[in-house]
Amino acid sequence: MQISPISKIILEGREFLIKRDDLIDPYLAGNKYRKLYTLLRTPKEELRTIISYGGTQSNAMLAIAAMCEKKEWEFLYYTKPLSTFLKEQKSGNFADALHLGMQHIEIEENMYREFVSSLRLNLNTKTFIVDQGGADVSAKVGLEVLAKEIREQNPDVKSLATPSGTGTTALFLALALPEYRVYTTPSVGDVEYLKEQMQALHILPKNLIILEPKKKYHFAKPYREFYEMYKKLQEAGVEFDLLYSPSLWMVLLEQIEEKVLYIHSGGVSGNRSMLERYSKKFKDIF
Repeated sequence: MQISPISKIILEGREFLIKRDDLIDPYLAGNKYRKLYTLLRTPKEELRTIISYGGTQSNAMLAIAAMCEKKEWEFLYYTKPLSTFLKEQKSGNFADALHLGMQHIEIEENMYREFVSSLRLNLNTKTFIVDQGGADVSAKVGLEVLAKEIREQNPDVKSLATPSGTGTTALFLALALPEYRVYTTPSVGDVEYLKEQMQALHILPKNLIILEPKKKYHFAKPYREFYEMYKKLQEAGVEFDLLYSPSLWMVLLEQIEEKVLYIHSGGVSGNRSMLERYSKKFKDIF
């Protein structure tokens, strides 16, 4: 198992440490590697099919596809109906996942919620369901491995930061490292929605601190300030994803003064398709 290194960047005159989980693997990297850790260690003969669901920009979708390709498992992925444009895209997470062998099935929007709720009915022992974004108690093991790495590397900080979709990574990291403050911010929905997602997995620990952005952002929508933050980070020496990272970095710079170890959540493979969207919307900055 590869232990990710810790590097340093200077951003707006401040020093930040970065836990480079993005370097673990081109697809199975970042928090998705940690969330899928238990499945990655499962002997391939124990399972035959992995099922998941969610959006087509999903980093989890691509990571699961890469895992299933390595394990020779069938991967079924369910989404709401897609646009013709998205189906015809030749690059990005969705195209890459299909290339890795993912079988994509569309479910009508008015039936989607009920269908997802029924996925666990009559499952056989060779099939495993990964909930949207990898939100599952099995992720706890992989985050405990990450916590062990951080303790052994002994960074000179008392605070960690990681962005949240479902909040699974931030939650289990805080539980595994009670001696650290763990900062996060919602990327999907608001603070209350994020708390609900986390509380479905575990009671929230006191060292988990959810920072609220000053502005309400819609997930996966291009924002000029997100691109500007992405470029600042890139110029500082590290590429981050355009979906989750910009919002947290903005909040950290605005609201937190102490030195922080930022857990790089990977997901940079999705930047290709996101940058295409940004170039069409903000032609003046490209």
